[in-house]
Amino acid sequence: MNQMQKNAHLVFGIFGNVTALFLFLAPMITFWRIIKTKSTEQFSGIPYVMTLLNCLLSAWYGLPFVSKNNLLVSTINGTGAGIEVIYVLIFIVYAPKKEKTKILGLFAFVLTFFAAVALISLLALHGNTRKLFCGFATAVFSIIMYGSPLSIMIMPQPLDPVSVIFSMITPKKKLFSRTVITTKSVEFMPFFLSLFCFLCGTSWFIYGLLGNDPFVYVNNGFGSFLGALQLILYFIYRKNKGKGKGENEIKSTSAVSVELGLPDKPNTNGAQNSHV
Repeated sequence: MNQMQKNAHLVFGIFGNVTALFLFLAPMITFWRIIKTKSTEQFSGIPYVMTLLNCLLSAWYGLPFVSKNNLLVSTINGTGAGIEVIYVLIFIVYAPKKEKTKILGLFAFVLTFFAAVALISLLALHGNTRKLFCGFATAVFSIIMYGSPLSIMIMPQPLDPVSVIFSMITPKKKLFSRTVITTKSVEFMPFFLSLFCFLCGTSWFIYGLLGNDPFVYVNNGFGSFLGALQLILYFIYRKNKGKGKGENEIKSTSAVSVELGLPDKPNTNGAQNSHV
């Protein structure tokens, strides 16, 4: 890279850090509600555990002994991993016994899987082989997480466990897309969250291009494209705020209200009524 490319690489990396941090912090309102009510209500803890895995793999890939010139990838994903650990621990504290056991098991699996990837790459692989191994592991999870909202955007069907597991950074994105399609309303689709999803993916896409790293630009280019689709949905239905369609709208917007921490009728028995 020449000096101009290096400067641009740094700028887009910093901008990517800022936008990604916004997305990592977005669920704070959800967890503040959980702490206040001392109940996980209808929330699912699975997306946060899986996001933790993606952050850990991405942070590992960005380290200098794995890939060069990607330290900014490690800084934001390391920060994100710390944030996701806090979310998961809060969820475990307030979850019902059955849900607590499930999330603890998944949490243990994620840590074990990451430890295995890290140890194999450190002890058995070297140089470019190490980069390829870690890069593929990171890219696979990133693309799956970016791509999972497609089925919800296209198919008006109930949320399924696989889609919920592989949400992008925050589990809200797919709910927005499905709600917009089925109700033709963007009342419960926050514009700025959708915008930051797009800006984050675009920033890292350009960062990867400037650094000539396909393990960064391919998956984030895919994420940028899906973020653009979400913004297009917003502008198509932006005039229909508050104009829902019957019972389907009530069910869908109720789910989104819960995910966003918006006022809704509380769950009196504190049981876990997950979307999944």
